Amino acid sequence: MTSLISERIANIRASLPPSVRLIAVSKKVSTELMREAYSAGIRDFGESRIQEATSKQAELRDLPDIIWHFIGHLQSNKAKKALELFDWIHSVDNLKIAQRLDTLAQQMGVSPKVCLQVKILPDLHKSGWTIPELLADLPTLNQCKNLQIQGLMTIPPLELKDEEILSVFHRTKELAEEINSQNCSLINIEHLSMGMSGDYQLAVSAGATMVRLGTILFGQRV
Repeated sequence: MTSLISERIANIRASLPPSVRLIAVSKKVSTELMREAYSAGIRDFGESRIQEATSKQAELRDLPDIIWHFIGHLQSNKAKKALELFDWIHSVDNLKIAQRLDTLAQQMGVSPKVCLQVKILPDLHKSGWTIPELLADLPTLNQCKNLQIQGLMTIPPLELKDEEILSVFHRTKELAEEINSQNCSLINIEHLSMGMSGDYQLAVSAGATMVRLGTILFGQRV
């Protein structure tokens, strides 16, 4: 019998181009449901709390090919733990945290893949670089030799109309092209982590390479 989660995953997979990576956002989702998603072919899971991820990874250690993505706001005092637990960090949202991760990564002998979080429009509820700030910080970011800076991550402000959301996603893609044209030797933006349950189709149409889907896969969280 096909579970509801398997069915949802199959339907979404069928609607996504092969170039788009489906990250199942599993915060507040039980490991039982995560196992169902795994059985349906999901290997990328997104978590936003270090403590929750720690216990889930212990429970799921029999599934060694899971790729773990950190998608929450990262505090400096949790940076070391994030590097121990996650393959990807999508939410590197300022220069200070990037430099902290770079220093720790060197000490730990790891080389995490990261996305730089950008605020295309002003948003009091989100952290991240503005476009001018990020462009100004590129030369310094390019000295972070222990980070693989491979993507941009963005979350549009709430309450936008579809065409405004689409415009945010298009501007993020343009920004990626702008960054790549600067010829920073260590920064190559190949990935756009954008699009969640309510707007992922718009994100895909604008060039997303990773979508972060939770509610549409697992239902409303408790």
